[in-house]
Amino acid sequence: MGYVDLHLHTTASDGVMSPSEIVRYAKAKGLQAISITDHDTIGGLEEGLAEGERIGFEVIPGIEISAEHSPGSMHLLGYFFNIHDPTLNERLKYLQRAREERNPKMVEKLNELGVDITYEEVLRASGGGQVGRPHFAQVLIEKRYVRNFQEAFERYLKKGAPAYVDKFRFTPRDAIHFITEARGVAVLGHPNTLGLNGYIELENLILNLLKEGLKGIEAHYPEHSSSEVAQFKALAERHGLILTGGTDYHGIEKESVDVGVGRGEMKLPYSLVETLKAVRNQFVQSH
Repeated sequence: MGYVDLHLHTTASDGVMSPSEIVRYAKAKGLQAISITDHDTIGGLEEGLAEGERIGFEVIPGIEISAEHSPGSMHLLGYFFNIHDPTLNERLKYLQRAREERNPKMVEKLNELGVDITYEEVLRASGGGQVGRPHFAQVLIEKRYVRNFQEAFERYLKKGAPAYVDKFRFTPRDAIHFITEARGVAVLGHPNTLGLNGYIELENLILNLLKEGLKGIEAHYPEHSSSEVAQFKALAERHGLILTGGTDYHGIEKESVDVGVGRGEMKLPYSLVETLKAVRNQFVQSH
């Protein structure tokens, strides 16, 4: 059995490979299945699914949605939903409009900080996909304002940095509901970004999300320490949640994360996909 990667980005959001390219790349690397989980968009899924079918490789429809949360950031992953669901598509259009409104404001802030950058340059960096902060970072590196992605985010782009502009996000409840209504499985992405203080706070959050229909936790992730993975696994077991995992591969961070293996430590079994499918089928049968 090959292994899987359930968290990948393409040019439809802020990755460097097109959906077709990432599907071919994953197959060539010996993986058995992947999920394309672009930020707030399913614009790359039709192409990715079609390419998977063409070359005989399993591609799972996915998405990563930024939800309202403080102090850190919350990302909810959705899997196996109906990509043509009208409510889901309408909600995602709303999120894309929110991004489109935010991006020029970030250009303005950077200009005020003495950074010579235009929105056209950022659009070019996106290659025609959805514009995100990594594209701003790319331009800042090219123009030598910063040396790398980390510096771009630290100095200008991260939450609380001088060029950061907040954007509209759905509540976790809303995000879980529209994933679920589209017959998808909602999973809490990389819990280490939530900025919570210890096990009890995380457990309380998970209990609230469970009531809304959360089905899993992304325990396996390149930025999770082994003690965090153990903690997330324990929480999942305690509350009947499934485990997922992935590399969050974008291909632009100039770091050593690769599809399927992360920094070399990750080989996730196909059984994760089987569990996801079982949860999805159970849900579909009961509705």
